Amino acid sequence: MTIDRARLQATVERWWRQSITPTLVEYIRIPNVSVNFDAQWERNGHMQQARQLAVDWLQANIPPHWRLHQEQLPGLTPLLLLEIPGSGAGTVLMYGHLDKQPEMHGWWPGFGPWTPVIKDDKLYGRGGADDGYALFAAVAAVRALEEQGLAHRRIVILCEFSEESGSPHLPAYLEKLRDIIGTPQLVVTLDSGTGDYDRLWSTTSLRGMMSCLCKVEVLEEGTHSGIASGIIPSSLRVMRRLLDRLEHADSGAILLPELHAAIPPARQRQAQLTAQLLGARVYDEFNSVPGLRPVHDDPVELLLNNTWRPTLCVTGQDGMPPPMAAGNVLRPYTTFKLSFRLPPSVPWEQARQAVTRVLTADPPYNARVSVEFDQGGTGWDAPPLSPWLEQATAEASAAFYGAQPAYFGLGASIPFMGMLGARFPEAQFLITGVLGPKSNAHGPNEFLHLPYVSKLTACVAYILARQHELAA
Repeated sequence: MTIDRARLQATVERWWRQSITPTLVEYIRIPNVSVNFDAQWERNGHMQQARQLAVDWLQANIPPHWRLHQEQLPGLTPLLLLEIPGSGAGTVLMYGHLDKQPEMHGWWPGFGPWTPVIKDDKLYGRGGADDGYALFAAVAAVRALEEQGLAHRRIVILCEFSEESGSPHLPAYLEKLRDIIGTPQLVVTLDSGTGDYDRLWSTTSLRGMMSCLCKVEVLEEGTHSGIASGIIPSSLRVMRRLLDRLEHADSGAILLPELHAAIPPARQRQAQLTAQLLGARVYDEFNSVPGLRPVHDDPVELLLNNTWRPTLCVTGQDGMPPPMAAGNVLRPYTTFKLSFRLPPSVPWEQARQAVTRVLTADPPYNARVSVEFDQGGTGWDAPPLSPWLEQATAEASAAFYGAQPAYFGLGASIPFMGMLGARFPEAQFLITGVLGPKSNAHGPNEFLHLPYVSKLTACVAYILARQHELAA
């Protein structure tokens, strides 16, 4: 049956206008931060509130022949799984998550993490773009196909609630539900990014990540700085020397060889093509202070830094009072939260061992140094693209965006992909999403670009229909 592209797009737009956007407005109001950021998540109930919102919407919008599984293992966050019958051989696995990053500071006046605002075709608020929309968009894509009578393969839609903590609860569910999930021939993940809002972007690699608390202790209690300084080393100075073991202070290059990997030639070529497409937009997309220079002048090098080279960010600290409360005291300790991004092919356990060894060996002044890791995951590199998926992706991008698709690596992590890549090495992957310029996932003023996501939903529906026609 011929795909009526105009009808498909109109159907998807109706779903977004009448059903999905109002539901996401309510979802943004729920402060369901991920388990790593809310030790009392079970007692607080926000995760269950988000789950119930999704369940109520699904029960109102899925047809009787779809089957909804509501899973809740003891002590773990919930999981939702939809089974959708199809024709032909093979299964499609679609993925999203409904937990969120913490609030962060810096939201504009009148905006906030739990205050949904629609302005200039953008829905602002925490979690709308990362990744609250995914479950609803996946359902709408399949419903749009079925409303037009278009065939598709069997589809399983999986929605988890611990992704922002590194998906620690997901493996137990993958094991429990392995017979239902089966062996997917195609995995569609709606949790990735875009280089612009003008075409369909497909992610070809994801960096791994790990984070730890590094604590430097020099005193049992704070001491008058005039009496102790020059005799007792500052814990911050010790910390600075430890960071110099990890990172070149001028370039940001990571000094540990265990955290590096060779960049495949195909990924270098993709970075070059993306740099030609985006140019200065590679760094202009960020809300930088006026006059700030990027770490390199070449957009290709910036893309490779962000996708295939390790990096370190200090994302939090403890042991320092705010300036207004800071007395003349040599503080007893400094704790930094260190967040590492790893090349897609570097095992995170290997990186963890190297970082632990370097930070704890022969500490400066024999200070007490401790390192505690709280999450981590290995990255992912996509297998070669099959001809049918390449053709379907090109057709979809041209049909709904009027432009050819683009392929690039993403500097962020989706732990689920590493798990699936190892579990299903023969599968094809369409990893896409809405995290484009200035969308600011994880930061203040996160937004979902509504016109873009509507077209993306239509693209996904189109590719699912073309899979049924093109794939062996």
